[in-house]
Parts: sequence; C-alpha cells; structure tokens
Amino acid sequence: MSKQKTVGFIAMKDGTAEDYALLEQLEKPYLANTGHRILSELARQGEISLEGYKLTRLDHALQSATRAHRDGADIDWIIGALLHDIGDGLAPQNHDRFSAEVIRPFVREEVTWVVEHHGIFQMLYYAHHYGWDKNARDKYKHHPGFNSCSEFCERWDQSSFDPDYQAEPLSFFEPMIDTVFSRKAYDPAVIQPGVYKGLF
Repeated sequence: MSKQKTVGFIAMKDGTAEDYALLEQLEKPYLANTGHRILSELARQGEISLEGYKLTRLDHALQSATRAHRDGADIDWIIGALLHDIGDGLAPQNHDRFSAEVIRPFVREEVTWVVEHHGIFQMLYYAHHYGWDKNARDKYKHHPGFNSCSEFCERWDQSSFDPDYQAEPLSFFEPMIDTVFSRKAYDPAVIQPGVYKGLF
C-alpha cells in the first residue's frame, strides 16, 4: 500500500516550490468538496440544537430557505437563507459573521452583508425583553442593505420557528448548494460589489 506523498517541511518558511505545488494539487479536490461539507454540517444541525426551541437548527434553516424559494427569490438569497445560521455550532456569539464568511466567496455582496448583519436586525423582535436596544440596527439605516436585511429577517428568519410548517427537505437544496459552491471564488461577476437590489 503506497503512502500519500507529503511535504518535506515542518515549518512553512522552509517549504520548497515542489512542496507548494503538491499542496496546490491536493487542495483542488478539497475545495471542490466544500458543498458536501456544508451539507454534512447542516445535517449535523438536525441532530443537535439549542434547547428551548420547538425545532432544530436544521429545521429552522430549511424553513427559512423554503420560504425564500416559495417567495420566488433567486439562488443566492435561497442559499443565504439556508446558511444564515450555519455558524451557530462553532460561533454562537457571532454566528452571523461566521455564517457570512462561509458564503462570502460564492454569492452576491448584498446577500453576504445581510447574513453578516441579520443578528442585530433580529434584535427588533426580542431585545426589549432583555433590556437591550431593539433598534440597534438603526445605525445601518443609511446602508443600501438596510431594507433587504429588514425584509430578510421579517419574511424568512423570524417567522421560521414553526414546527407545523411544511419545509422542503435538505435534498431539495442539495443541487443549489452544488451550484453555488462550484462557482469560482470571488468572481466579480458573481459578487457584484456595491450592487444592492433587494430581495426580488
């Protein structure tokens, strides 16, 4: 049985051109498999959840994405809705920013901005119960993504905690994940910097 070739260095600064050529070659299939790792993480979120809610984090993600799909949103918004809380498991204190970094190379800047800021926008619905400022999002009122984030939270996020809602299964979204995460990372034609059109 042949052992996979490895680099010769134990400190990156000592790597050779051959070492880094090998790593580049091995990285390609790993990057191509990103969508499958996303699906695995979503499935894991169906097995564990924050206590107190009526459904799992996966159920919430599926409901959010299904609502986006049924509203006629495009694939970037659907994936944004599906993955807006993907960071909950590893970064519960800043899951919105974590989730945004997962999608940032592959979707429009507007979608990434909304996912990155949805946490503070969601505070509109509950912050007053903790004595916090429910209007903290107003510091972004002049940002071109403000209305999109407000609508994203109202239509697809805050309303998606209903155990009786018939959401599409994860398999329904798998081709969309494959499509989005097969895109060239940071392609300006995909990212569309500075373009903010709204949800529809």
